[in-house]
Amino acid sequence: MEIRNIAIIAHVDHGKTSLTDAMMRQTGMIGEGVSMDINALEIERGITIYSKNASIFYPSSNLGRFGPVTKINLVDTPGHADFSSEVERVLRSVDSVLLLVDAQDGPMPQTRFVLKKSLELGLKPIVVINKIDRPAARPNWVYNEVLALFMDLGASDEQINFTTVYTVAKNGIAKLNLNDKSNDLAPLLDTILKEVPVASSDELNQKPFKFQPFNLGYDDFMGRLAIGRIYQGIIKSGSNVFIKKPYSSDFREGKVTKMFSFRGIERQEVGEAGAGDIVMLAGLPDINIGETICTDPSQDALPTINIDEPTISLDFFVNNSPFAGREGKFVTSRQMRERLRKEIEVNVGLKVDFSSNKYFKVYGRGELHIAILLENMRREGYELQVSMPQVIFKEKDGVKLEPFEEVTVDVPSEMMGVVIEKLSKRRGMVIDIKKEENHARIIFEIPTRGFFGYRREFITDTRGEGIIYSQVIGFRPDIGKIEHRVVGSMVSMADGKALGFSLWNLQERGVLYIGAGTKVYEGMVIGNVSKGYDMSVNPTKGKELTNMRARGSDEAIILTPPVELTLEEGLEIMNEDEYLEITPKNVRLRKKILRQTDRARLKRQK
Repeated sequence: MEIRNIAIIAHVDHGKTSLTDAMMRQTGMIGEGVSMDINALEIERGITIYSKNASIFYPSSNLGRFGPVTKINLVDTPGHADFSSEVERVLRSVDSVLLLVDAQDGPMPQTRFVLKKSLELGLKPIVVINKIDRPAARPNWVYNEVLALFMDLGASDEQINFTTVYTVAKNGIAKLNLNDKSNDLAPLLDTILKEVPVASSDELNQKPFKFQPFNLGYDDFMGRLAIGRIYQGIIKSGSNVFIKKPYSSDFREGKVTKMFSFRGIERQEVGEAGAGDIVMLAGLPDINIGETICTDPSQDALPTINIDEPTISLDFFVNNSPFAGREGKFVTSRQMRERLRKEIEVNVGLKVDFSSNKYFKVYGRGELHIAILLENMRREGYELQVSMPQVIFKEKDGVKLEPFEEVTVDVPSEMMGVVIEKLSKRRGMVIDIKKEENHARIIFEIPTRGFFGYRREFITDTRGEGIIYSQVIGFRPDIGKIEHRVVGSMVSMADGKALGFSLWNLQERGVLYIGAGTKVYEGMVIGNVSKGYDMSVNPTKGKELTNMRARGSDEAIILTPPVELTLEEGLEIMNEDEYLEITPKNVRLRKKILRQTDRARLKRQK
């Protein structure tokens, strides 16, 4: 059976998973209502967080197509920039990509990033212009923009001569021309068989076995699992193998205890697999991404797969607030250590320093990367607190370097001025401006620490009409001091239950994070203050009652709805002297030093 390997790449929310689901549904691999995104967070947010493997078999009688069957291995990749390192690793193991582009939005920042990586690896993409049924769709304009992007990225003549397919992934329809009639994805699947090189052959099967993992999995019974491609040879379950690192003659021995292939979204245990297939190997507890697994120690290792470096760090602490232990099942340092060790088994973009006895320093690719980990932990019953994220500085040839990001904003034209002004104060530099009708797309380059905390301001400044994206573009020389809009914290000075009367008076001083009836403790941050200093308040204070009536004393209390504090927003708005307290049911901000007198004493000492 012939094998083809293909990855689906795109900007976030352009329809990758919808298209993958539709292909599997029409070839009989999954039923109605089943999706590649099975993680609860992915379903809620509508984005792909983890890359996933699947396969379909085509031609399929379900689509009225008959002939020699080909196995098509599909890899669905994340679209968010914080998970871009996963996309890069996947591209090393496939022979072509489906580049999905929204028929209205056109190429977006992540589209450019993933296409650039694909072209550098010599892959010839198949361009899929999706969502052509939208009222504002403009597929011809998008095609021209994609062509211009290929040229801008230095594509070869062969790569520029790409095939274009027009789809409505939601309805499972594909067309080679906009005017064609179609009711299924057969035109897209036929294009894949025509354009994607065959990965398997008898000649490759005769060569010594060579395999390289591009991703890792974990199973409670089998331990670490290596997911990768067999480049040559045949492997059988129970085989003894050698593991080699790139650019090294050293090797270590291991044994493949079990082996799984993919059928649809299910993993299927197999006894043997050959060249070109993407499989999952068990029995190698110390395997890492980019290492070469072979049956002959004299074989050369495959080229290394690089993993992007983290750009931010923060400290994980055991929760020691007055409300500690009330909601969580896992509250100790030992339990947190075990959970983080398990996470780094599969989350290769994450690094953890376990050397301190007081906290664990966690390094990640961005705020969303860390927030996804924290959200998963709180849903599993963990209780903890984290410090303010800090950017990671590097030093090279005596020069201090810091991470920079490319920020793309789509805003109504009349709001351009305030966005440019705010990001320029944060040391952002305008790289490009494109105006179209009543909207403008502006591209900035800005230090990561300058971009911290801006998203909430952006939503306010654009009244919710703007769209903002960012992605790390590398490390550059330290830019020096950066001006931020500083807001103070409204800090509770009492324990108890917040009362509506007290909050009614406080809401004029800033934005509240809590509503009436919320339990509070001394040192808990209940809101922010527009002036840049902290303010100690008593949210538990009630109205003084007397037996005398006075005009105006019985006014109705009208409370403004509080701002719900989410994990991402908490990480963005917290100050250096604060912790974000995370429990299964609540996210709270608190001061590191809870008592007001202790904070005042420390301030005087400084």
